[in-house]
Amino acid sequence: MDEERYPQGGVVRVFTLQVILHDSVMGIRYYAYAVEADRIEDALECPSMFLSCDPLADALGMEVGAMSGTAIMRQVVPEQDMLYLDKAWSELQELSRTGGYDGGPRPSYRMFEGKVCMFGMGWEPWVRVLRPEEMKAISLDLKSLCLEEDEPIPEHSDGVSGGERMSYVASYLRAACRFADVLVGSGRGMVYMIG
Repeated sequence: MDEERYPQGGVVRVFTLQVILHDSVMGIRYYAYAVEADRIEDALECPSMFLSCDPLADALGMEVGAMSGTAIMRQVVPEQDMLYLDKAWSELQELSRTGGYDGGPRPSYRMFEGKVCMFGMGWEPWVRVLRPEEMKAISLDLKSLCLEEDEPIPEHSDGVSGGERMSYVASYLRAACRFADVLVGSGRGMVYMIG
């Protein structure tokens, strides 16, 4: 991904690097934005047009571009237009990586698939656009995942214990389910970024 095609990549990477230095933890997070059906081709051509220049600010209620200040700690973009999965995306990715009809990934894996490209002290984000017609199968699969009570939450190495981790991941799974359902109902697709 280059700066010309995805100009927000540099801004997000620089901001995220600030978070890494401040928190001493890796700050790779997941952000998704709804895309109207009649704009999907535009999104496929240039996804950055549909991503915020500062998605963390959108998710945490901070002033765009702020390096310090007070966050209101709630999403400022309406939930029907943005999905923030914090760092739970990796567990949701693992949860959906297997169990599909053919033994491969579940349909919802398309919504969580991706891996950033690491280099030095930073990374290039992973960006994908999903068409409205893909969202129905994803939404149905997410609903199915939400109903599977005994599904194990993958291990994570951040020190959060089992019960807390399950609650954390389950809350974001439910948010992803609601977001996909809203997109299906409104006939929209989405663009997401892991970065």
